[in-house]
Amino acid sequence: MNSASHPRPHPPSSPRPGRRLAYAASQAARVAWFFGQYALAARLGGPVRVARSGTGPVPGTRGVLDSLRALMARDLANIEAGYYRMPHDLLPAPGRVLAEAAAFFRDLPEVARRREDRVGVEVRDKPPPGTEKLPAYYRQNFHFQTDGYLSERSARLYDHQVEVLFGGGADAMRRQCLVPIFEYVRDRRVAECRLLDVAAGTGRFLTFVKDNHPRLPVTALDLSTAYLKEARRALAPWARTSSVVQGAAEAMPVADGSQDIVTCIYLFHELPPKLRGEVAREFARVLKPGGVLVFMDSLQKGDDPALDGLLDLFPQAFHEPYYAHYARDDLAAHFAGAGLEPIGVELAFMSKLAVWRKPQPMGEASRDCHKTVT
Repeated sequence: MNSASHPRPHPPSSPRPGRRLAYAASQAARVAWFFGQYALAARLGGPVRVARSGTGPVPGTRGVLDSLRALMARDLANIEAGYYRMPHDLLPAPGRVLAEAAAFFRDLPEVARRREDRVGVEVRDKPPPGTEKLPAYYRQNFHFQTDGYLSERSARLYDHQVEVLFGGGADAMRRQCLVPIFEYVRDRRVAECRLLDVAAGTGRFLTFVKDNHPRLPVTALDLSTAYLKEARRALAPWARTSSVVQGAAEAMPVADGSQDIVTCIYLFHELPPKLRGEVAREFARVLKPGGVLVFMDSLQKGDDPALDGLLDLFPQAFHEPYYAHYARDDLAAHFAGAGLEPIGVELAFMSKLAVWRKPQPMGEASRDCHKTVT
């Protein structure tokens, strides 16, 4: 992030052509694979009814691909600078990749049906067993996906669906959050720090955290027990330093001042407006003084004017009932109102990364994980 207190490390003095070639080849194949599925899904699913009047400019395919290439270049630059390792699934298992694509296309007709009929609360009308007491705002078919976030089937499909939506760029966007995590822990005793991932979903992002910081204790918090089951499976290689907790972001079952880092990725655009301030206050409550919030979510209106039209169309093409308000909301007001201090903001393709710090009270000794003595 843009922070004078955490200067960036210098890139390696000698580039590694083989490494760059492996990354370039794998990510080009990834974009082609997922972008191709997006195009095929759009054709098979039929035309989407949207109102284009009043929308901003919409980039064409070339513009989106150019933005994806810029994201991948940034991802590789971060790897070469030492912020994080190469993706742990640089060469994914072909059988798994094909099985996930097959499951995605089997489910596509049901998604298309909900979109055509504008059915967004199917899981509220017919809730899966054990989900009846979850908040009403959460019991929806976000993205028109089958079972919303409430079933193991949905959890197994989710990461693939998101990659299709972002043309293969979802993981690369998430990995930008590893930079401020690196900057926070590099001079500290990692095993004594604590990281909480709020709305962790399947735990996909935490696998990148643990791959880079295996001794860092992490907790995945989510409302969906089905998704937490998937997160537990994903984090199994680091079971001794990982845990999962079921709970709502606006009322987290987490102790005051217990976390050095809180991460939150793609939650706020799916929260009712009245809850965003409450969740921001929860972030501040569970952070230790001096701890940091690493926050990522969708772009907002005006962040990248060339993409404003997509922000207008997204909630029409996908069931996202709170997105239009989110796109114009004052996020900084929520975090500042919770007592957090801004460190920096950066854009990454279709996402925005922001880092906030809980201030250290004057005259009070730091209670964060100990700094490494050098």
